[in-house]
This record gives sequence, C-alpha cells and structure tokens, in this order.
Amino acid sequence: MNVNTVIIGSGCAGFNAADWLYDLGVKDILLVTEGINMGTSRNTGSDKQTYYKLTLAGGEPDSIHEMATTLFEGGSVHGDIAMAEAASSAKAFMKLVNLGLPFPCNQYGAYVGYKTDHDPRQRATSCGPLTSRYMTEALEKSVMSKGIKILDNSQAVKLLTHKNKHKNKQETQICGIVILDKATNKYQTISCKNVILATGGPAAIYQASVYPASQTGATGLALDAGAAACNLSEWQYGLASIDFRWNVSGTYQQVLPRYISVDDAGNQYEFLSQHFKSPQRGLDMVFLKGYQWPFDVQKINGSSQIDLLVAKEINEKGRKVYMDFTQNPTGLDFSALSEETYTYLKRSEALFGTPIERLAKMNPKAIDLYKNNGIDLYKHPLRIAMCAQHCNGGIAVDANWQSNINGLYAVGEAAGTFGVYRPGGSALNSAQVGSMRAAEHIAKKAANDGQKEGQTEIASITEAPVSPPPAVNYSENPTAHTNFKATQHQMSKIAAYTRNLQEMKKLHSKLLTRKAQFFTQNSITNETELSQLHKYYDTLVTQVDVLSAMIFAAENIGSRGSALVENMLEDTLEDIVKDTTPDNQHNDKVVTTTNSNSYFEPVRPLPPCNDWFETVWNDFNKN
Repeated sequence: MNVNTVIIGSGCAGFNAADWLYDLGVKDILLVTEGINMGTSRNTGSDKQTYYKLTLAGGEPDSIHEMATTLFEGGSVHGDIAMAEAASSAKAFMKLVNLGLPFPCNQYGAYVGYKTDHDPRQRATSCGPLTSRYMTEALEKSVMSKGIKILDNSQAVKLLTHKNKHKNKQETQICGIVILDKATNKYQTISCKNVILATGGPAAIYQASVYPASQTGATGLALDAGAAACNLSEWQYGLASIDFRWNVSGTYQQVLPRYISVDDAGNQYEFLSQHFKSPQRGLDMVFLKGYQWPFDVQKINGSSQIDLLVAKEINEKGRKVYMDFTQNPTGLDFSALSEETYTYLKRSEALFGTPIERLAKMNPKAIDLYKNNGIDLYKHPLRIAMCAQHCNGGIAVDANWQSNINGLYAVGEAAGTFGVYRPGGSALNSAQVGSMRAAEHIAKKAANDGQKEGQTEIASITEAPVSPPPAVNYSENPTAHTNFKATQHQMSKIAAYTRNLQEMKKLHSKLLTRKAQFFTQNSITNETELSQLHKYYDTLVTQVDVLSAMIFAAENIGSRGSALVENMLEDTLEDIVKDTTPDNQHNDKVVTTTNSNSYFEPVRPLPPCNDWFETVWNDFNKN
C-alpha cells in the first residue's frame, strides 16, 4: 500500500511533523514507532530544561539575523539552516504555547527569558525539568485528536530507494521502508514518496551515556541507504547522574554541592580541594558548570577542569564519584566567592544553609525529579560520571531539512544542524522548526504534483513480500550482544570527550570488517532477538561513520568543542591543559561523511538581510 509520507519516531519532532503535515493538507501519512513512550524528548531533561527562541520580552534588542548569527558562529554551521531556525523560532514557540505548554510570561503577556550557555542575550525559557516531555505530550494529544494513523511496536529496519533521472542527472529517491513488527517478528514493506527520520540522536553508540535507556536512535538507517552525514565528530559530553540518567547542570551546580569520591574501602575524598589553590576557586568553577555544562576544551583552564578531575577519579583511581547535597563543601565562605557566584546566590536569596536547602529554595522541582525516580537528595549523594549527551552532527540536510536522498528528511537530533557549539535549548527549537520546514516542503511538493487531499486507508496495509533479511546466524552462544557491549565500552574509552587517534583507527578498521560480515558473524538465539540484532547493526553502521569523522577531525583539526585529542604520550592532566590551544581556523567548514569516508566541505554562508517586501510578496504569491 502507498502512503505519501512515513514519519519514523514518536518524540516532539516526529509528532510535530505529523501534526503540521495534517494541517497543511497532507493527510496520507503514517507514523511508525518502536514504542510511543520511548525516546529522548519524552524521557530526558535537566534542572530546568531549556527551550531557545528569539527574545520575546524586555527592552534588550534582538532580531532574526542576530539570532541566526549566534547559531552560525557556533562554528561549522550552515548559514541557511541557522537563518531558518531563527526566522521560524517564534512561530514554532507560539504553536507550543497555543497547545498549552506553561512557558512563563509576565502580567503583560511577555515571555521572559534567561541567559543560557553560548547565548549573548536572554533567549532561553523553560517549563521546568520536563520541558521536552510536555512538548511531546501536547503534540501527541494534537496528533491523536486528528486521527493520524500510528503503527506502534514497529521498528523501521531498512529504507528503500531507487535511482531516477532528474534534469539529466541521476538522483536517489526514497520509495519505501521495511518494518519489523516486534510482536510477531514479521517483516512488511510500506511504499511512500517521503520519509521523515525523527529518531533522535545515535544514543546507543556509547556505554557512558545520559540518553534514556529506551533511546537508541536510527541514524544508521539513513547512512546505510547512502545519505551523507555532517559533523558526526561534534558531540556534547558532560556530567550526569548514572543510577538515574539525567544532566546535572544548572541549579544542581549553582547551589555548590560537595564533590566526593569513594574508594573500594569506603574512604571519602573531597578531591577538588586537592587540585585548586583555594576552596573558593574550586567552588567558583563548580558554579560555572551550571551554565557551562558541556565539557569544552576552551574552558579547560576554567570550569571544564571539573569534568577532567571527575574523570580522573573514576578512570585513573578507580573510585566512584558523587555530588553530595547534604553537606557544605569544606571551606565554603560565601563572602570569598567570586562576584559572579556571590551575586547570583544573593539575588536568588540562597546565601544560607546546605546545598539541598539552597536547591529547595531555588528549584524544588529539581529535587522532586530525583525523588520521583527513587533518589532522595536529602539523604543520599548522587553518583555521577562523564557521559555523552547530544550529537551536534547527524544526517546532512538543506534548509528544508531534506537530505541528499530526494524525499528523505531528517529532523530533530537525527539532523546535522549544529557544529562545534550551540546555545543550550537550541536543539528543541531546531526539532520544532526542522519538522515544520520538512512538512511545509512536502506539502508544497504535493500541491505542485496536483495530489488530491484524502486519507489512505492505513488499515488496508497488509504484509507485502519483501526480500528475505540477510541470513541470520542462530546459536546457543550468541555473540551479537557481547560484541555490541564491547564496542560501546571502546567508544566511551577512546572516542568520547577524550580521543586517542591511533586507537580510533584500529577500532574503525575492525568495525568496517565486522559491518561487512555482520549478519553471519553476529549470532542471536532466536527470532525474538531480531529487533535487537537490527539495532546492533544500525548502531555499528553509525559507529563506523562517527569514527571516520572523528579520525579525520583529529588529524585535520585537533582538539575543539567537546573533544580533547590526546597526545600519544601518557599526559598528566596538567600537561593536557598546558598543551591544548584550540583555534577557530576550521569553523568555515563542515566534516562531511559518505560511505565511511570523511572530508571537508565549506559551510553555506549566512544569507544577507536585504529582503524587499514587494519582491518577497510576489515570490510568495507564486509559491
């Protein structure tokens, strides 16, 4: 059976794409999801999860061009995408407001903001720790009210394409997908003109991860079909709790918790005081982690020392590290803190008590969040580690969020719309703008094709004959899961916030061989594990291309952003800090990866702001 568009994924990007398509008249659509309650946007957040938008309050000047410039100056960012994200941010934000999201406004209706990381204005806003969950739930409710068809418990395992000639040039066109019904372990095909990949970031490639356990990603679907990727080397890593996966950013740091490590004998160490010249210097760095949360080589002499010191306690000393909110750090003296730290706490009326008492004053929802997940911060310290949190790269897209494969769109974190840096919360704006832009582009194509409005009877889709899946090796001693876990561990060890070039090359070569022999060399016990096998393959395909991009970036760029390329010698922390001198000389390029080969491409420039109303009006009326 044919449908116009298949949306893969049930997060805020996927639901938004479906919702916009329906409103724009393309009702011949189907949303496919492994589990409607899975995914990052429904199951993740922070102390007050940020949504980044154009300034909509106060007297501080702002403009679409200025916001686009902020995004563009993150480095290795395409200008047309930055402009689209800025231009449509207010439209996308107000849709969420109209759907009932409780973004705070003042008595006059102005949506106030605050400053987030890499933000020169006060464009950030929040509904609290669960902003993206509220977004997902509101958009899901809207989709359900329209009767949009959803295939739940269904896993997309392959994108189908064909070659056609367009303007005397061969191009690749989406023509369908293969899905696995996880209840029956049967395959079926769906023919379509468009696919919107809204599957989040490639969360499963790392062992140390703050992504929710339900999130794996499906970037490999597009890569395996021949889609180009960009900036797969650019990630965000930072401190996160690991017994319950959550970013420990914002207020969790700004209340100045006590950092302790614990050895196997149960001995506790306040290790920060052993590194900094004074307790106050260390606490000022902890405070800055609040809004300088991602590890950043440019802050390696500042707040990012906290990240490296935590990692050193875990990786070199074999200890467990905790943030303790029940006691003040040794030597805390409010009056001796930096002016920035002191002023923030004073204006927050939090120059008193213990860290948990300050947190209760400044952000009680941050305490409730952990309590609702079995951790009482009033009684127990919070175990933390350095974890992967967000992929700034992804599938390469244009300003309509379409890939190099005609009809294949990538939205949300699956799309490679960011480069080295991005403002906190800009990923949520990008997810909403990108899914809206993809829907608008598909709707225009449908209108130009003269497609009739109407709903395909999804219930009539029956299992279609498909090429049998690759031969699967069944065994009483399965290897697929073991290989998957071992590779996750290796990625976290050598290809995360610290990167070892020689070890990455060895692993890349090994995984290329494993990819070529995957379905025969990776065994499972029975067909109920087919779903996991496909996830392992998708993750492996992604790991291969991520390593390709990281190796190229390490050789041609060096350390930048959230990636510290290690010297081949066994450097001490002090040596690493001394030797790291990142520069911006490659910010005018993106690292593009196709078929596991990586290379530079120039960024598309930021469009000029010279629009003339009469001209735009005429172009708009001509569609």
